[in-house]
Amino acid sequence: MKKNVIAMMGVVCMAALLTACAGSGTKTETGTTAAEQNEAAGKLVMVTNAEFPPYEYYDKNEIVGIDADIARAIADKMGVELEIQDMAFDSLIPAVQSGKADFTAAGMTVNEDRKKNVDFTDTYAEAAQVIIVKEGSEIKTPADLTGKKIGVQTGTTGDIYADDIENADVQRFNKGMEAVMALTQSKIDAVIIDREPAKVFVKENAGLVILDEAFTEEEYAIAVKKDNKELLDKINSAIKELKESGELKKIVDKYITAE
Repeated sequence: MKKNVIAMMGVVCMAALLTACAGSGTKTETGTTAAEQNEAAGKLVMVTNAEFPPYEYYDKNEIVGIDADIARAIADKMGVELEIQDMAFDSLIPAVQSGKADFTAAGMTVNEDRKKNVDFTDTYAEAAQVIIVKEGSEIKTPADLTGKKIGVQTGTTGDIYADDIENADVQRFNKGMEAVMALTQSKIDAVIIDREPAKVFVKENAGLVILDEAFTEEEYAIAVKKDNKELLDKINSAIKELKESGELKKIVDKYITAE
């Protein structure tokens, strides 16, 4: 199951999966990781998967979105420079564990499996996994997914939870859009994905709808390396300030408008 895969990747830095991780997370001659060196130099490295609008995506050559803006605001409050790196979603936690990155912000849901591998900050957003189907589909509720072909993005909570659907044929894709394309081509029956990206995909692809009933309700947070309490506390302090000042809400409202 995907739960075991995520945990196992935290133990072994797989070259085929983490090409960018090779060498970066290992100890240098000074005995520090790349992340530790960056932090000492007044720089933080965030990793994300920029295929997840409106939380992270490319606007020309720049990674923008809710998570990117929140991370930049946090870095400003901490008085440090922020570097954002893009990689596959299932490489994010291993990158933090290895020391290649300081933290990951990627519309990442807090769950017990991930807590075994990283520490999470206070939550900054509520979310949900939803189901996308073609108009006229016989799938009307999550219960109707039994025995269906379901598309998910590898390593996401939709991927994890889909394993629990009875007799489902779960098909995994590197990008959420690839799963949506498979649905439009009738190669699968449904896609399970986070609500806000789902809205974007449905808007951009005629003939698709989101079911009214959510598949799961979730919360998003930032993940840091286990036992890095100093960084965790600094990020939590910044998140608290952003919430109290209303700046966090302004960032979210910039990308998500009331319907």
